[in-house]
Amino acid sequence: MDPELTTLAQSAGVTLVGLMATDAWERARDGVVALWQRARPERADAVAAELTHTRDDLAADSGVGEELAAEWQGRIRRLLTERPEVAADLRALLDELAPGERTVAPTVAQRATASGSARVYQAGRDQHITER
Repeated sequence: MDPELTTLAQSAGVTLVGLMATDAWERARDGVVALWQRARPERADAVAAELTHTRDDLAADSGVGEELAAEWQGRIRRLLTERPEVAADLRALLDELAPGERTVAPTVAQRATASGSARVYQAGRDQHITER
């Protein structure tokens, strides 16, 4: 398979699962189902049900996010293998859902050393500190 399509599938899996716990979820679900409707209409209803099950699994155990993203990566990769012409539609959907944020799962490594009465504050994302 084309490495670019593999990267696209990986990005789509991560983005899709990442959006399951956000306000953008319904838009993401509808977009993915519409993608399948255009490419493989006979599977669209099953994909809608699988998305619902995936979201339920994630809600029950947030620790399975990477596993679920990998599952969707595989599904999307297979779709792109069968119908490479939907890659443009998938890219457009990802750009709409998470503009500028399409990446492979980020890795954050932090190290800090403090001594005496020093303090270290680290965050992988936003951090708000109010000291009194």
